[in-house]
Amino acid sequence: MSDLQTSNGIAEQATRLVEQVLAETKKPCVTSSFQAEDVVLVDIIRRTRPDIPVLFLETFHHFTQTLAYRDEMVARWKLNLVNLRAPKPQVGLWRTSTDECCARHKVGPLFRALEAYDTWFTGLRRDQSPTRANLQHVEPFTLAGGQTLKKVSPLAAWKTKDVWTYAKAHDIPLLPLYDLGYSSIGCEPCTSLPLDPSDPRSGRWQGQKLECGIHIQPVDK
Repeated sequence: MSDLQTSNGIAEQATRLVEQVLAETKKPCVTSSFQAEDVVLVDIIRRTRPDIPVLFLETFHHFTQTLAYRDEMVARWKLNLVNLRAPKPQVGLWRTSTDECCARHKVGPLFRALEAYDTWFTGLRRDQSPTRANLQHVEPFTLAGGQTLKKVSPLAAWKTKDVWTYAKAHDIPLLPLYDLGYSSIGCEPCTSLPLDPSDPRSGRWQGQKLECGIHIQPVDK
């Protein structure tokens, strides 16, 4: 079976899941960092719900290329973009603590915004990191205030090649930073070329941590 045939098969499965969840939910949203898997997921979702809110974390530390690409894709697909920002941003906080910087500019704004929704679509994949190895396609996610959302990861079982095959087959341009050798792209100060070629996320936070915190339960279930 060719990569394209495999991609078509898993894309059909992801589409069916998206359609099923959208039929059951009243207030869905999707988060997107505009990395490859997020853009592919947004493409799948927008075919059923073109007006779905696309939540983007404006951390004040992004690559200029990321912001330009975001604007390009928003215009191309006429996305309902929602830029989330910390009420009191502190540019350069990463120099003191990457944990505090992520908490202020990413975790806090996102968790506050998610209170307005009942379903959260993500582009997470199991093979991205050991911390995501047990990722389920659909699972509950409880916010600090006690509200529980349905967290949906339609691409959970996808491999990197599946993402790129889908993008190519659907004529989706990807973030130009990939062409420079980046394999996982976040904020500019905390993103480097991969330290370990076999680990796509090894270029994040100088290898000091694996997650920024937005995919970690703020409270016990």
